[in-house]
This record gives sequence, C-alpha cells and structure tokens, in this order.
Amino acid sequence: MVAMMPPMSRRHRLLVFGGLMLAGLMSSLDATVLGTALPAIVGDLGGLGRLAWVSTGYVLATSVTVPLSGRLGDLFGRRPILLTGLLGFMAGSAACGAAPTMTWLIVFRVVQGAAAGCLMSSMFALTGDLFEPRERAKYQGYSALIFAVSSIAGPLVGGFLTDHASWRWVFYVNLPLGLAATATTVLFLRLPRPEGRPRIDYPGIVLLGAAVTCFTLFTSWAGTRYAWGSPVVLALAAGSAVLFAAWALAERTAAEPVIPPRLFRDRSFGVACVIAAVGGATGFGLATYLPMFFQVVGGVGATRSGLLLLPMMAALVAASMAAGRYIHRTGRYHRLPAASMAISAAGVALLASMDAGTGLFTAGCYMAVLGFGAGLSQQVVMLIAQNAAPRADLGAASSGVFATRMLGTAAGMAVFGAIVANRFAEEVGRRVPDGQVPAFDDAVRPEVLDTLPAPVRDGVAEAFADAFSTLFLVALPVLAAGLAAALLLRHVPLTSGGRED
Repeated sequence: MVAMMPPMSRRHRLLVFGGLMLAGLMSSLDATVLGTALPAIVGDLGGLGRLAWVSTGYVLATSVTVPLSGRLGDLFGRRPILLTGLLGFMAGSAACGAAPTMTWLIVFRVVQGAAAGCLMSSMFALTGDLFEPRERAKYQGYSALIFAVSSIAGPLVGGFLTDHASWRWVFYVNLPLGLAATATTVLFLRLPRPEGRPRIDYPGIVLLGAAVTCFTLFTSWAGTRYAWGSPVVLALAAGSAVLFAAWALAERTAAEPVIPPRLFRDRSFGVACVIAAVGGATGFGLATYLPMFFQVVGGVGATRSGLLLLPMMAALVAASMAAGRYIHRTGRYHRLPAASMAISAAGVALLASMDAGTGLFTAGCYMAVLGFGAGLSQQVVMLIAQNAAPRADLGAASSGVFATRMLGTAAGMAVFGAIVANRFAEEVGRRVPDGQVPAFDDAVRPEVLDTLPAPVRDGVAEAFADAFSTLFLVALPVLAAGLAAALLLRHVPLTSGGRED
C-alpha cells in the first residue's frame, strides 16, 4: 500500500511538477517530431521497407508500458519508476542519435517508447500525489499544454533540426531536457516506500502486454499495410479480443492485479474510461486527418496544414485550463464531461458541413469548437478516475484511464481512416473520368496532385470533401454514446489523494 505523502514545501512541489512537465514534453514530443525527419533518416540509413516501425515501435512500447508502469509505481514507489523512465529515455535517445542502421534505430525507439510509458504514467500519478484534488485539477489542466505543444511543434522542430543540423539531433535534443527533469527528481522528490511486500501479477502483465500489442498492431496495419479483410488483420483483431478477455479473467484472482477489477465497480471510474476513449477517438483521432483535408481539398502545403490546427489546440488548452480553475474554485466537476461531449458534437456537426468552398477562417472556427469541447474533459477524466480510486490504486487508475484514451485514439484513427479511404474511392469514381482516377495513396500526396489536370484535381478535392463529411457524421453517434455515459456521472466530493479503503 502507498504511504502518505510526506510534507513538501510549495516551492519543492512546483519544482517537481516542472520536472514532470519536462518529462511529459519529451515523451509526447518524440511521438510527433520524427515525421519531417524520416526522409533524411532513410537517405542516411536506408531500410525504407522498415521505416514505419520507427514510429510503430515507439507507440507500441508506450501503449504496453503505460498501464504496467502505473501499477508498478503503486507497488514499488513512483520515484524509482520515474527515474527508470528518465534514464531509459535519455539512454534510448542517445542510442537513437548514434544508430548505425535502421534495425538498430527501431530497437532503440522501442527502448524510448517503453521509457516514455513510465514517464507518462508517473506524470499523472505524481500530480495526484503532489496536489490536493481541487489544486490538482488546475495543474492537470496545465498538462494539456504539453500535448497541444507537441502536436504542433513536433513536426516544426523535427524539420528545423534536420535542415540546420542533422536528423540525429532530433534525438540528442532530449538529453538536456532529460537531465533537467532528472535533477529536479533527485533533488526535490521525496516519497516514502510503499508498505508491505508487493506481489507482482506476472500473468496479468503478460496477457495485458500481449493484448495491447495485438490491438496496436491491428489499428496500425488495418487498411494501410494490410487490407481490413486480410488474414493478418483478422488474426490480430481476434487475438486482441481473446487476450483482453483472458486478462480480465486472470485479474479476478490476482493478488495485486495490474488494473484492479474493483476500480470498474465504481461507476465514476468506468464512465471516466468511456469518456477518455471517446475523447481520444473523436478529438485526437479526427485531428490526425484534418491536415489531410486542408492539403487535398484546400491545396495547402504540409507545414501550413499542421499550423492550421492551432485554433483547435489553442481552444483545447484554454478549455482544459478553464475547467481546472473552475474545479479549483467550486469543487464541482461532474457536468463538465457531458458539456464536453455536447460541444464536441456541435463542432463535429459543423465540420461535417465543410466542402471544397469552405474558407480557412471558417474551418478554423469549427475546429476551435471541437477543441474547446475536447478540452473540457481532457484532464477532468483523470481527476474523476483518481478520485474514484483507493489511495493504493492511484497509479493504476491514472495509467488505466490514460491507456484507455490511447487505445480509443488508435481505434479512431484506424476506423476513420478506413471510412475516408472507402468513401473517397466511391466518390472519386463519380467525379473523375475513367482512366484518370488516382489511387488514394497518390491523391493525398501534394506532389502528385500538382501534376493532375485542373478538372481531375477539382474532382479529387470534391470527393475528399464528401468523404470527410461522412467521416464527421459517423463520429456523431460515438459522441452521443460518450454523452450518454457522461450523464451517468454523479457528483462525488473530491477526496484528498484518493480514498483510504
């Protein structure tokens, strides 16, 4: 069981929180920074056929270690898990920067991703340890800034370092950030060791890790590397379902389960997981495809299309911080997730109305509505999960709801990508003359679009606009399910650091 947090001065708490923000920024930035550096990496190391694993390996390892490291923090203490993540991430970054071949780069990226999972779970759980619930809501709102900054700044930083130094500096730049975060952890973070002798749930770890691995590969490969009906995709889908079921059964008898089943008996925790999954799918999942809309339909360059997400991310951060301050002032939170789902649905409905003639300013306003709605529940679900969990399960609850959001995002990206591709194939055949219909992979490449005759290019743009309208309409029932779940929330007074039972 996790012991009580020892007294710490406010200055020390803020210094530790600053270190956590640096750790979170490193791990989230590294998931986005490589996009613009990949061509240079291939030119230097070769291995084009394995290039996708540079990103897939990182995401896969992070998805596996987030829930596992959260529980290990409950059992062995958060300080050693955080330090393990920091040292592992810096070692992985240095090794990636010095990688001599594509194979070694992929191996070191897996090391980075595993360490990133430790950093993310530690950041959320330690925020729960450092601050009382009302104050915690405010600081968890600040952490939304990390993900917004990384999603926008990652490609820009990667491109700048690649152009002006080397792609290897995309990894080396993590070292000073990691050293600063490590220094604050070593100097200022003092936590008691958990009481008792922990019993590790090895079957639960293996089953959950295997289930998450299958699910992540399924969502990464379906419709891209393999067709949706291919034996590989079907086997991964079936395997993930069977493994998740086996894991759920194993957790019922485990002495110290990875994610204790008792958490799901609390309505608040279950609802928080549902809202996190819906928010991941409709917020981050849709945001992944919006730059494609601007590039193909609006004729905007790749860099500028990423910058056009700024209204959405700015609104998300503003809403997240405003929600945190509201909870800090009033102590009430249970209506925010429902408002989040309703406003997000309004934003998605507005986005569904876009066509080839929609202006960038109008599109930015629509995205801001979606971003504001997503921000209202972005960190609130974490607070709800932590408030519902006993103190001894704080790390498991934090990492569990975050892992649920990651899985929801992955599922949303896979399903939404399939919808866009299939709908585009239907529409482009009606709008472009026979023999001039481009393949989907070619239609999303600006260098290919620029070579097409104007009538063909216009037909492609209109087909994409229709495909995206369908995509947004499909997202509405998902948000409706999230709204229905959010309405089940009851107000439970915020408790200090989690329940004692």
